[in-house]
Amino acid sequence: MSHADTNLYEHGPYAHGTANVLRLATAQALAGANAVVVYATGAIVGNTLAPSPALATLPLSIFVVGMAVCTIPAGAIARRHGRRAAFLAGTGCGVLVGLLSALAVLLGSFWLFCASMIPGGAYAAVVLSFRFAATDCVEPERRPRAMSAVMAGGVFAGVIGPQLVTLTMDVWPPHLFLATFLAQAAVAALSALVLVGVRLPMPTAAEVAGGRPLSAIVRQPRFVTAVLCGVVSYLLMNFIMTAAPLAMRLCGLSQEASNLGLQWHVIAMYAPSFVTGRLVERFGASRIVFAGLGLIAASAVVGLGGVDVAHFWVSLILLGVGWNFGFLGASALVLECHRPEEKTQVQSLNDFIVFGTMAVGSFASGGLLAAFGWDSVLWVSFVPLAAAIAALAVTASSRAASAAA
Repeated sequence: MSHADTNLYEHGPYAHGTANVLRLATAQALAGANAVVVYATGAIVGNTLAPSPALATLPLSIFVVGMAVCTIPAGAIARRHGRRAAFLAGTGCGVLVGLLSALAVLLGSFWLFCASMIPGGAYAAVVLSFRFAATDCVEPERRPRAMSAVMAGGVFAGVIGPQLVTLTMDVWPPHLFLATFLAQAAVAALSALVLVGVRLPMPTAAEVAGGRPLSAIVRQPRFVTAVLCGVVSYLLMNFIMTAAPLAMRLCGLSQEASNLGLQWHVIAMYAPSFVTGRLVERFGASRIVFAGLGLIAASAVVGLGGVDVAHFWVSLILLGVGWNFGFLGASALVLECHRPEEKTQVQSLNDFIVFGTMAVGSFASGGLLAAFGWDSVLWVSFVPLAAAIAALAVTASSRAASAAA
């Protein structure tokens, strides 16, 4: 970052901007490892403890439900008490999910493991709000870049999470992953220490009031398109990724191969963030979303080509990059749909819809995988992709016509 860039953060209403963005990126790296651990182990632990194979991905579905259910309360906490209060509440949930999951594995309790995923989802929901918090730190024209900078911290989550699983999964025999969940709780506690130093302004009276009614905001065609594209990008990433580790195991591939595949997938999810913000600024959010949806489609095509390690890994990498472009592009579109005083409630509503829809996808992927196989999971993904691409095309055409008029 140049000296001029640094000055934009350090003076005026954006003081402490650089420090805040760096802390949020660091916390994203540490906290993001929580979700990686859950996705790497959830279906496997579920398959081991569940009374029926069809319930193997239920813990992951509950994890996503926890994300959805907790976005609105997290937004309310941020609106009334500041974003840092919401961050610290989330990291407390991150410690709790690790401790409860370890206890569930020790006791062999499937239902306790499912229950532990609720605070895990709450933690993940708060972590994803880091991207919007970063936009409070910088001038409006730099918001896509700040959002991308924080999301880039997820690259390190892609290394920390899978390696945490690989290094600790057999430490406490015969309880597979018990030590992993304890280590994850410790990483969440470390994230809390990082977030204590985040310095953001407290909410104003206008922000507490909330601005326009939500009904007026959600009727905007651009908001509907932004939410739909965010939903489809995250839904399909979760839909395919949830089933992939178990599908790899059912295809006779090793746990180490599954862990590495997930590691490269998560790296692919976040590594493009170093440039995604600049791409949004240069080409516009809509074009980046188009590219993301196209890459997700390519991921499904590669997955349909075979079931060896290379097909799974390439598919997961394309899926990660597609998610990055689709989700960050859609998040940038959301920023265009609200006024400053409306930001927390509109952003939390967007995430509530995204994660609520994801819950359906994560549970459905387990049922599809158990009943019809891996290919069925991939074929179904083309339906929501087509809907999102059509909506984005219509909105872009309408805006172009309005601009010409």
